[in-house]
Amino acid sequence: MSKYTLTINGASKTVDVASDTPLLWVLRDSLELVGTKFGCGVGQCGACTVHLDGVPTRACLTPISSVGKAKVTTIEGLDPKGAHPLQQAWQELDVPQCGYCQAGQIMTAAALLKEKPHPTDEDIDQALAGNLCRCATYIRIRAGIHRAAEIAGNKKGAKA
Repeated sequence: MSKYTLTINGASKTVDVASDTPLLWVLRDSLELVGTKFGCGVGQCGACTVHLDGVPTRACLTPISSVGKAKVTTIEGLDPKGAHPLQQAWQELDVPQCGYCQAGQIMTAAALLKEKPHPTDEDIDQALAGNLCRCATYIRIRAGIHRAAEIAGNKKGAKA
């Protein structure tokens, strides 16, 4: 066991775990941040997607020892009040069906919108290609991302 101090959702957290413990299990079991989901365990489904310094990362494949000083953002830290444009759009359009994969979908979409504030359908399909949804809500996910881009654009316009 080793102690690791991480910056998670803007707060410093120290955990005592084996160096090969996946970040997913540190988040869920050690820190009780259960929004990040276990899906496949091999990085193929995207349910465990978090951000490491803003980059979508599969937490199931990321050993705690490799996180270093990277800032970790989970679905709980995207916007704790639920006011992120994606969270708003997801609720407005009732995007999820079962909802299990949605934290990973939203975290991947948040990185996409940061890079491309007005993505095309092709941009969305390409960025989210590694995120699987057993309920096949892909059309609603795509609509949610477009709606989130509109919401974000309106917020920026209101500030100007």
